[in-house]
Amino acid sequence: MDPTRSKIFVEHTADTTIVTLNDEKILEDEQIKEIEDSIMVVVEQARRLDMILDFCHVRFMSSSFLGLLVKIHKKMCERKGRLQLCNVDPNLYKIFEITQLSKIFDISQKAN
Repeated sequence: MDPTRSKIFVEHTADTTIVTLNDEKILEDEQIKEIEDSIMVVVEQARRLDMILDFCHVRFMSSSFLGLLVKIHKKMCERKGRLQLCNVDPNLYKIFEITQLSKIFDISQKAN
């Protein structure tokens, strides 16, 4: 883990905030806490109601990170917004299916 590199990259379009997750592996509690802190600031400050989390770099994630995704989803719903997950690796998508979270999240898989 490179401590000098930001965990997320944020872009704003006319109606959506796009948050790109920069790490390939999201496994450690400290790392997840950093991501949580960064994303929650974005959620609180965003004027846009829709958020896309881009998983283009992510290959591995822990169950703790799934918990954070549920928390972010809940926060977005409280703000009357929507959370979408995009570029999810097919192997990670299987985890969402197994945990039934694919029924909660709007997920698009990474093209092979």
